[in-house]
Amino acid sequence: MMEKSITRLPQTDRAPIRVSFEFFPPKSQEMEQSLWHAVERLAPLSPSFVSVTYGAGGSTRERTHATVARIVKETSLKPAAHLTCVAASRDEVDDVVRTYRQAGVNHIVALRGDPPAGIGTRYEPHPQGYATSTDLIKGIRRLGDFEISVSAYPEKHPESASFDADIDVLKAKIDAGATRAITQFFFDNQVYLRFLERVRAKGINIPIVPGIVPVQNFRQTASFAQKTGASVPQWLAERFEGLEDDIDTRRLVAAAVAAEQVLDLTERGVRDFHFYTMNKADLVFAICHLLGLRAKIEKKAA
Repeated sequence: MMEKSITRLPQTDRAPIRVSFEFFPPKSQEMEQSLWHAVERLAPLSPSFVSVTYGAGGSTRERTHATVARIVKETSLKPAAHLTCVAASRDEVDDVVRTYRQAGVNHIVALRGDPPAGIGTRYEPHPQGYATSTDLIKGIRRLGDFEISVSAYPEKHPESASFDADIDVLKAKIDAGATRAITQFFFDNQVYLRFLERVRAKGINIPIVPGIVPVQNFRQTASFAQKTGASVPQWLAERFEGLEDDIDTRRLVAAAVAAEQVLDLTERGVRDFHFYTMNKADLVFAICHLLGLRAKIEKKAA
């Protein structure tokens, strides 16, 4: 269970809850329908922004841009486009940034990116590319006055030598021009709160938004967590034990677990949440409802 020994954040009971959502670009017509169902379902919650991911090695570059451009054209949502350094020269990355600006996108999630061979393999920067996310941020800043979000790792990036080194990397990204950090997902709120204390002690004062992943499939989530260095508490495994073939109960448990996590964070003063939706809307919508958010439905003229 989630302990409550960490000092609470300053109380901001009157501050509104703000949410943002992450989607990934579709690979098929069926997946595209699922994505747009999720967008349409969650849009009435008025998120601060919605982000669209960028595949390993830039493999979804065109699909990411097409998805972002459609969000700009067909919705009132504010999209944030993911961008990585992987497998592209500086000129190629700069062209992507310019294309986003032309499409009306003013928010970029700047990431180094995973190696083309996958998480856990050795990262090799492109010979003519941006070597690190800090270099990428500097490049984006050179091209325009973008809002720039970056990643943060409450349990340390798997490749970092230490927590202090990892926080130094985050500080460098902020000094380069980042305006917000979004964390890797976590399940133990103490992990996030301890991390927040450490970065604040280092003079890092930009928003550090907790990344929340509602567990759609426990085995898949646990496997991904292992690759990214995120811990999976034993109590969480026990919650889903024996439910591999019981989809309905698994969904109920997933909703309860995520609701417990976010409501506990609100009690500690957290007011911003970034949800990794996996292009599935219903569970995220339910959690947002529990946070007090209500859909704004436009009334059609008679």
